Order: sequence, then C-alpha cells, then structure tokens
Amino acid sequence: MPSSIFDQGLERNAANFAALSPLGFIEWAASVHPNHAAVVHGLDSRALRRTWAQVYARCRQLCDVLRRRGLGRGDTVAVMLANTPEMVEAHFGIPMAGCVLNAINTRLDAAAVAFMLDHGEAKLFIVDREFSAVAQAALAQLSRPIEVVDVDDPLYDGPGARLGAIEYEAWIAQGDRQARWSPPGDEWDAIALNYTSGTTGNPKGVVYHHRGAYTNAVSNILVWALPHHPVYLWTLPMFHCNGWCFPWTIAAMAGTHVCLRRVEPKLIFDLMREHGVTHYCGAPIVHSLLISAAPELRQGITQRVKAMVAAAAPPAAMIEGMDQMGFDLTHVYGLTEVYGPATVCAKQAAWADLDVGERAVKNGRQGVRYPLEEAVAVLDPETMQPVPHDGETIGEVMFRGNITMRGYLKNETATREAFKGGWFHSGDLAVVHPDGYLRIKDRSKDIIISGGENISSIEVEDVLYRHPAVMAVAVVARPDPRWGEAPCAFVELREGATVSQEDLLAHCRKHLAGFKMPKEVVFGPLPKTSTGKIQKFILRQQAKSAGAIDI
Repeated sequence: MPSSIFDQGLERNAANFAALSPLGFIEWAASVHPNHAAVVHGLDSRALRRTWAQVYARCRQLCDVLRRRGLGRGDTVAVMLANTPEMVEAHFGIPMAGCVLNAINTRLDAAAVAFMLDHGEAKLFIVDREFSAVAQAALAQLSRPIEVVDVDDPLYDGPGARLGAIEYEAWIAQGDRQARWSPPGDEWDAIALNYTSGTTGNPKGVVYHHRGAYTNAVSNILVWALPHHPVYLWTLPMFHCNGWCFPWTIAAMAGTHVCLRRVEPKLIFDLMREHGVTHYCGAPIVHSLLISAAPELRQGITQRVKAMVAAAAPPAAMIEGMDQMGFDLTHVYGLTEVYGPATVCAKQAAWADLDVGERAVKNGRQGVRYPLEEAVAVLDPETMQPVPHDGETIGEVMFRGNITMRGYLKNETATREAFKGGWFHSGDLAVVHPDGYLRIKDRSKDIIISGGENISSIEVEDVLYRHPAVMAVAVVARPDPRWGEAPCAFVELREGATVSQEDLLAHCRKHLAGFKMPKEVVFGPLPKTSTGKIQKFILRQQAKSAGAIDI
C-alpha cells in the first residue's frame, strides 16, 4: 500500500493508542461511582452488598494473588461457580493478571469437566462447594495435580466438601487491594476460553480475545439502550458465553449485579421487587416460567423490566404474557463462537401498533447485526454469494468482524473449516426478508427431509408454541416407512394444563401444510441444558431418528 502524507510523523504511540479491553470498565466504575452498589447477593438484611470501589479492590487482590503464584499471560484459570460475587470478580481479576478465564458449565459430568481441565491446561481451579463432588471426580481423572481454591458461599446450605487447602476469602486476602495491573499488551490476547456443548465426542474450546469482549460488551449497551446504573439480575449463567459479556457490560455502565444461584420464580420476583431489577437475560424457558408463575408472586413490581431472550423465537403467548407483566422483551441470536448474542431483532416504532400475533411474527426474527459486528450475512455455502432477500431462499448464517472468536483451541482443522471463505460458518440455516431481517429456519442437522421435502423443525415448533397449553416444544425427525422421515413433536405442558394429541394435531392443521404435520406428539418434561436450551440430540435418540447422532 503506497504511503501518504498521513503516514508521515503520525505514528502510533502510548499517548494515542491503547489495546481495547473490557477490563478498563471496572476501573472507570470504581473511580467515577465508587460508592454505587456493584454486587448484591441475597435478600433483606442477610444480603451481601459491595460497592464498585470494594469490588475493584477485591479484583486487584485476585489479580495479585495469581501473580504471586507465578501465573500470568496465557495461563488458564478454571472456575466452576454459580452466579455469585466470586464469579463477577473472576471476570476481571483473572484477566487482569494476564490469565485466561475458563468458566465451566456447572451441569457437566466429571468426564467432561476433566477433559476441559486437561485440554485447557488449567493451572488453578476455583470451585464452589455445591459442585465439589463432580469437581473431585474430574480431578481424579487427571494425570497431573491442579491447585484448588474453594468457594464457600454463605447462601448455600447444601452438601459439598472442600477440596483445596484454602477457602477463597482467605486466599484473596493474601493479595494487595491496591495492586497495580496493566491492560493487555495486545488486544488479540486471549481473555476467556469457553467450551461448546458437545453431545458426541469432545467439545471444542472457543477462544475469546480482549477486543471481541470489549466490542460485544459495548454492543449490548447499544442494542438495549442501557442506561447508567442498570440493575441486572443474573438469571443467565455467567459460565454461558461469559454471561453474553454482561459482566463487563454492567461495569461499563456502573450498574448493579444482582446474583442468583438458581432459577426459581419466587426468588426471582422477590429480588426484582427488593432490589429494583431493571434488566435480565435468559432462554425462552426462563421467561415462560415467570409468565406461568402465580400472579401474586409478582405483586409490588412496579418498574418496567427489560428482558432479553435468545434461542427460539418468542411465540405470541410469550410476548403477550410479558406485556401483561409489564416486561419489555428483546430477541437476540448468536453462538458461543460469537460471544453470545451477535444479532438483534431491532424493534421498529410501527410494530407497536400491530396486534400481538403480528408483533410475534416480527419479533420472532433473529434480526440484524449487532452495531459493532462488521457483518452478518446469509450466504449460499457453496458459492458464498448472498441469498435473495425474498424470505424464501435458504442459506447459511455467517459472521465476520471483531465479535468472532480467535478460533478453536488446539484444533487448527476445525478452525480453518469454520472460517472458510473469510466468514465464520454458524451451521444455522436462515432466510432474509425484504427489510433485511434474517430468520433462522433450522440448524443444518435439524432439517427434516420427508418424502424429498425439507421441513423446518422451527416452523412446526412455532405453530405448537401458539397453543396456550404448551410450555416448551421440540420437533425432531423420526423414521417413517413411507416418507423416510417425519416430524415427531415432544411437548411439555404448562402447569395445570391438559390437552390431547388430537387437540394439538387439530391446532397444527390450521397452520401447517399436510406434509409438515407431526406424526406423533410425546408429552413430558423436555431435557434441557443449564441455560434452558432443549437438548434435541436426546430427543432424536428417543425418536430413533435417522439424525440421532449429533455432530
């Protein structure tokens, strides 16, 4: 590239350039709003409360104690924690030392945890006592010792032994509350390691960089028009895509983290009422639980609460139920590889005048790119050309920009395949509407091929979700002697609701072509991950479908 007058004597230096990192947000919050509530854990007089100055000091202690143990740039620190104050601190104190945070799913079995500890080469393991049994079994499968630090949360009164030689509070007390720390020398440095939810074989380790965490944290502010001092309730596990980057987002706005060990409707409403919660995120099942809860549980909540839903499109019943509670719902979409949500169904003013059914159609789309993501497109995976914006032509959703992982740890082949053609290939199939909003039709592996026709499982699920008795639904393929495959619907009903297979099939006939109709409806609780995502691979196995093996 030829030089210009703007390349002469205008070099990058310490005065005019700094690596982007979300770690600076906590320093800003502590210096500008030192006495504002940063973390609340619990209810009434029993609640633990810390200001931003206090949390920042504790994060510096954590950083310092890690460095005193010789840990630094590129060293993995694994944590197995609930949504507690220690988890908030881990998102700052660990990367402040240059280390990489590996937040492990607390619902995994010992073999999966052992694989992650080994594959990520964890140097230290911070474990909440609630998860000590699985952690202990995982450690026993390793060929090398790992130092363990126990977290003994006063709000947890269940079983669980301590595994390490020291408890977290005594451990970080060894660190200096005024310890100096430095931002990363390179914004491309790893900040976090997150493992995909593998269902067969081993999961892949997704590596996040500081620049991506920064840009997605700021994008969260922009898409939600997040005000100063939001009060954010942690219904979404922080181990899931680092809580969609919200640990960093809330610091950037000097908000308040309201901690939550487990999703229970009464506790959620109590916390909302007492602490004035303004925002929370979750999978569809979380919002459905709140809608279905006894109305008296939410009495006294007068503030307008903003909720963010990911994964399945919110059905009309959910949008109507949220409206009745005074909650405003925003639909987002993403994957682990893009730091959680990376598209948003940005609402248009004209939608407010539509009836709930029409609004559900509009809000059910995955929408448009996050403001700081360079590009999201639906491309033909063979030609890599955009599909027509006709709402009909299916292509693969692909991402490009800062809010995309560095790649898969120790897996160059999978990384090259994921980034083929200069785009991240999501594996999700979608169409683009004339207004530019995309709508997911299915995962490539979830398309049902019946008699040579492609059936979107999501389309069938959307119809079933419209029935007032349905709490959750998943549609998978089952073998069919005539058509090869046919849809099979697994349905979880709302508490107290009753409905027959015939009733649901009659409902489907009003909205679906004959070949898209489920051939069977199976009632019962649906298997879900800890984030509320329905585990279709288990249902495929139950249905003995041709696609029962998940990749």
